[in-house]
Amino acid sequence: MKTAISLLLATTVASLALDPPAPVMPSQARFVDKVVVPVPSEIFAVLDKLGRPKWAGLINHELASAKPTGESTRIAFTLGTIIAEGFIAVEAEDADEVRNLGRSILTFSNALGVRKAVVRRANSIVEFADKKQWQRVRQELDGALTDVRDAMVELNSESLANLVSIGGWLRGTEALCSVVGADFERDGADLLRQPLIIDHFAAQLDSLRGRQRLAELVVQIRKGLADLKPIVAPADNGRITQTAVRQAGEISRSLVQAIQRK
Repeated sequence: MKTAISLLLATTVASLALDPPAPVMPSQARFVDKVVVPVPSEIFAVLDKLGRPKWAGLINHELASAKPTGESTRIAFTLGTIIAEGFIAVEAEDADEVRNLGRSILTFSNALGVRKAVVRRANSIVEFADKKQWQRVRQELDGALTDVRDAMVELNSESLANLVSIGGWLRGTEALCSVVGADFERDGADLLRQPLIIDHFAAQLDSLRGRQRLAELVVQIRKGLADLKPIVAPADNGRITQTAVRQAGEISRSLVQAIQRK
């Protein structure tokens, strides 16, 4: 357990990260602005060692039925939360929810102009969910996230691609806080210690230009990240308390709800 905790300083989804140094790196991890970013399926492989949380109770069914409305920034944030929700549904082994989320990923990718890049992945997510091949579903969700980001970068929409990652991270943080808060243990709480990824995401939001940077939702999430940092990175490297887990959960939950709000 200690090895897993020292390895993993991230949440459960999309563009999750570790604060280096770490004794071991996931085989598919990569560096982004000096932040180690493993793929989400490898994150879940570590989280599996924490036991069997009641993931079914953490599913947000509204995400599978969400429609792409509003500004492109909101659509990008929402796509991230939907991909994150896919991993939660896999943990719950809810084939119907995974199928619905796979279709939703395709709908939102279409709204962002990258449908072609994820058609095969979305179809595979549905196919493997039908067969209850959960590891394969995880791999396809990983691939969908990568394909969406790469396609958006090719379209000179890297700023929106970053918002997809932030949306996924927020939904993952919300879920992780629920898991740790329901059965508090200090090792589990330390999974939330990730100041570098918060700094990384904050810098991405600060780099937005014009209307994107001034969008109400972007401003709200930027403030939320600032509020989260001292909670998940206590002064003097202190331990993350049960109260801090609850506070982080409340902030991340309010931001996910803001993303969903029409």
